[in-house]
Amino acid sequence: MHRTWAIVEREMRRFSKSPMMIVMAMIFPLLQLVVLGYAFGGNVKHLKLAIVDQDHGVPAIKLRELATAVASGVRTVDLLDYTDPGIAMADLRNGIVNGVLTIPPDFSRRMLTNNAPRVALISDNTDTFVSASLGATVGSFVNQLNAPETPARVVGAAGLDIVEVYPYVPYIQYLLPGSITMSIFMMVMIGGGIIFIDDKARGLHEGYLVTPITKLELVAGFNISGTIKAVLAGAAITIVGSLIAGVPSPLDPMRFLRMMLVISITAFALISLMFLLMVRVTDPLMPRMMFGLLNTVLYFPSGAVYPQQGFPAWMKVIASVDPFTYSVHAFKSLLLKNTGFGAIAGDVTYLLVFSIVAMSAATLLFKRTL
Repeated sequence: MHRTWAIVEREMRRFSKSPMMIVMAMIFPLLQLVVLGYAFGGNVKHLKLAIVDQDHGVPAIKLRELATAVASGVRTVDLLDYTDPGIAMADLRNGIVNGVLTIPPDFSRRMLTNNAPRVALISDNTDTFVSASLGATVGSFVNQLNAPETPARVVGAAGLDIVEVYPYVPYIQYLLPGSITMSIFMMVMIGGGIIFIDDKARGLHEGYLVTPITKLELVAGFNISGTIKAVLAGAAITIVGSLIAGVPSPLDPMRFLRMMLVISITAFALISLMFLLMVRVTDPLMPRMMFGLLNTVLYFPSGAVYPQQGFPAWMKVIASVDPFTYSVHAFKSLLLKNTGFGAIAGDVTYLLVFSIVAMSAATLLFKRTL
């Protein structure tokens, strides 16, 4: 065992002499967290809505007043008045406005006689987020127009009460589990896979091969040293990212203890996977080329940025074997729900089994001969 720790000590000494590598491995996940968290997590506002009022009756005026109230309040839409529907449609196609609300000439008459009054919203559906937000906003003040002025004392229609178990989760907090996993992965790639291949290319690993150290001890030494580096990066991103994202009580002792357990097991699983992929590689360009591919294949199917329930069947198959999936799920349970070990037992078990299988396969594939 002391020979394994000799390899760990040597790798950690070299790691401590490369502070920029440590900084770069931490900056990217934090930038990703902040940029994606605020780019995708905010509410859509200031959508330009053209109103073409061809009626000018009392119900039409009331509808416009409701639209003005929304524009002045939550500011989801900015209203623009048009008299010519053709000009409004041309501006919609040219991107000057995001939608056109047309009030037909017979709207007020149909409204007052309860004869199926209709208004039309024509939206630019090339951007589904903008189109959906605009449709929901216009639908809200149309529903207000339909509400009776004097509400009934006894409501006969069925209603729905939504009870949220947990406090509101901003998107930046939703992204944090994936950012922690990404920081661990980056440290595994930079501090584990790339360094190992560079050692091979420069012939430094030959010094290990002439010693009586076993293949298992050699692989374990590299894996343990890589795990320690990744755990340091993961712990730092957990603390800093939690403070940036506003996670409540991120340093609670029991929660942080469970987080460190998941960080350690995730780091060991990913370094074992990386060593398995690199154990027969000799080209120093290969790990650099593989980084983008692995980043895409492992990160996006994991549910870090979008729920897996929306994935096609083939992507769900990838997600079911992806170690990122179980790491992200465990971090979400701990960071967003503050659950106990029971909620993450399945994730921890999978990552442990994955680590054992990957490390065993890497040991079998490792060659002592040059």
